[in-house]
Amino acid sequence: MKEKIHPRYQDILFVDSSNGHKFVCGSTLQPKEKEEFEGKTYPVYRVPISSASHPFFTGSKQFIDTEGRVDRFSKKYAMKKQQSLKEKEKAKENLDKTKKKKKTTKAAKKK
Repeated sequence: MKEKIHPRYQDILFVDSSNGHKFVCGSTLQPKEKEEFEGKTYPVYRVPISSASHPFFTGSKQFIDTEGRVDRFSKKYAMKKQQSLKEKEKAKENLDKTKKKKKTTKAAKKK
């Protein structure tokens, strides 16, 4: 291997921000924050989700979102769904009005 071109490989403490689970793994990441774990000081890298909190690995169907992405997505598409329902209602009302007009004109022609 060439000298001074590869990042330094070291043990890093990964902390799951959704449930606080901690584990040590080797990586070339260079985080500034440090924390003590099992009597040794490690650089700390915080992850939003890990195998300890992911629904696929835990077997639960509940998803814990610490950054609010799921809520933003749900709100965004709930508003769009409401708008489309309102538009459908207006279209139905307009259709009903035109049908009533046609019926009154047909009744008037018969007389």
